[in-house]
Amino acid sequence: MRDFILNCSAAEIMLAGLAFFAGHYVAFGCANLLLTRKLLPAIGIGVQLDPRPLGVGQLKREFELSVLSILIFGLGMIFPWGILQLGWAQLAVAPSFRQTLLEILVLIVWNEIHFYINHRLLHTSWLRRFHLPHHKSVVTTPWSAYSFHPVEAAMLGNVILLPMLVHDFSVYALFSVPLFSLLFNTIGHSNFDFNPHSPRVIFNGARRHHLHHACFHGNYGFMFPFMDWIFKTALPADAAAKQLSQWEARSTDAKFDKKRDA
Repeated sequence: MRDFILNCSAAEIMLAGLAFFAGHYVAFGCANLLLTRKLLPAIGIGVQLDPRPLGVGQLKREFELSVLSILIFGLGMIFPWGILQLGWAQLAVAPSFRQTLLEILVLIVWNEIHFYINHRLLHTSWLRRFHLPHHKSVVTTPWSAYSFHPVEAAMLGNVILLPMLVHDFSVYALFSVPLFSLLFNTIGHSNFDFNPHSPRVIFNGARRHHLHHACFHGNYGFMFPFMDWIFKTALPADAAAKQLSQWEARSTDAKFDKKRDA
């Protein structure tokens, strides 16, 4: 794999990147919907987090923005490939399984740090306009995972460049980053609570990110809460209770009015 990547042309790398990101986006999204809308509810596991309806035209917007993100991520593979070609970075030669596993764990932690920093920046007054398209999905779907403005996609998509400059990673460790990133992102936007009987949101990335979309501020981390703990930006488990109760009250009133008029 290492030699294959180094010997690819720029065009081949970009085409492979497009196929990689598009294929996994569709596969993970479909698998998530099958699990959270069909299989798990059928056996009594998990519940929907936000019962409110999707926004008008939401799915169309998510798909359109996701296509742009996939183009940026896929074509952007030219940058890590480029720094390898320039000799600014190297890939590990014959890394052991233990080394690859440790590198994956390090990259998972780095991904959390990188995401938190960029996410906080995207919530500042200077960059907020580039993050608002993502937050139009107040009620999330698995297809929200890549629903980014191109500027946001570029900010989040450069996660492996700095690590590559400071360490010779295994090619498999580097490829794990987009895989677990999209997997976690799809789970985080699934709008599905996999463990509703637990009142805590520590290890429930889907519930934590649902709260972020419902409240807009807070829970800026990716799938794990340690950055929010450090910077005291974690939301309480009932942070969205007011919004949901107000919607339920309006929904109940609307049903009552409709029944009365009938």
